[in-house]
Parts: sequence; C-alpha cells; structure tokens
Amino acid sequence: VQLQASGGGLVQSGGSLRLSCAASGRIFSNHVMGWFRQAPGKERQFVATISASGGATYYADSVEGRFTISRDNAKNTGYLQMNSLLPEDTAVYYCAAAAKLGLVSAENRYDYWGQGTLVTVSS
Repeated sequence: VQLQASGGGLVQSGGSLRLSCAASGRIFSNHVMGWFRQAPGKERQFVATISASGGATYYADSVEGRFTISRDNAKNTGYLQMNSLLPEDTAVYYCAAAAKLGLVSAENRYDYWGQGTLVTVSS
C-alpha cells in the first residue's frame, strides 16, 4: 500500500482542518488505518485509528471529542477531521496502514506510512 497524506496547513486556534490519506496498491479495505503526529523536538505519537471496515475507532485522550477519523473504502481514502484546534496540535501528521484486524495504536505495528503533512495552529 502506498499512502499520500494531504490537507495540512496554517490555521488559527479554534479552527478546523481535514486531512486526507489516499491509498493505492494493495486492497485498502483490508487494512486498519491510523494517524500519528510528530511535534518539533518530540517523538511521534498516536492520534487515532480506524478498523478496516470503518466500524470501530479509537482516539488518543488528547484529541478525543475534537478529532474524527473516518474512511471511504470505495475511494481508497482515509480522513482525519480536526476541530477546535489548539497550538499544541501543531505537528507533522502521518497516516499509516497495516493488514491487521481490529484497532492498532502502536506505531511499530504499522507496515505502510505516508510522507506526512504539516499542521500549524497559531494562537
């Protein structure tokens, strides 16, 4: 699976952005998908994950209630809707996929990664 993340940009605190992750290659609908982020000087951290069918989701506490992960398997695309953005959400956001069942929050369990898209939230 090849992944291409897009949709990042500069937004004011309290604003919204929607990230997209376009997949090609293997059957995307067989893969669990996740979003991770890496802020300057910090380690990459888990943000959200969605099961292969889209029927289950799981979020990091820091984004629960503000971010929504979704996917459209017919379009081979995953999404991360980010609302009520905060300056601490500033990071490079990465999408990832793995041919696994269920939900996956561990970075080392993902096999495929997108190139990252930068989100900057100004105060």
